[in-house]
Amino acid sequence: MEYIKNFDNWNEKKKLLDKGTNQPPYFKEKEIWWLSIGVNVGFEEDGKDSNFVRPVLVIKKFNRDIFLGVPLSTRIKNNIYYVKITHQNKEVSAMISQIKTFSSKRILNKIGELDHEDFELVMGRIKGLITLPLSCEGESRG
Repeated sequence: MEYIKNFDNWNEKKKLLDKGTNQPPYFKEKEIWWLSIGVNVGFEEDGKDSNFVRPVLVIKKFNRDIFLGVPLSTRIKNNIYYVKITHQNKEVSAMISQIKTFSSKRILNKIGELDHEDFELVMGRIKGLITLPLSCEGESRG
């Protein structure tokens, strides 16, 4: 069955999120939150259900309004862009190729916190991804 992206519904939800007047929740690095990440373009990760949600790991908090996060998935892939971690006794993947900046207005509710060892594993893989030589990226620069 073909997945059809519902940009119109997401646009309405996004307007409400942006207008939101609630104080953002207190969040910190290593925590995992449900976020309304929306419907995105191409192969950018989408959220699911009516709130367009996905669990996101907080990597770096810049201030109370914005942070760097990595979406999580229950799909386990064996490649350098998926880091297998354990959360609530379940294996999940941190999709480091989908790392991005998020507004705290997208935060819905806290799921939990990643243990120190798995957080360091994710951070190490992110640092490795950023420092990969161009010849290892897998894309030609024609």
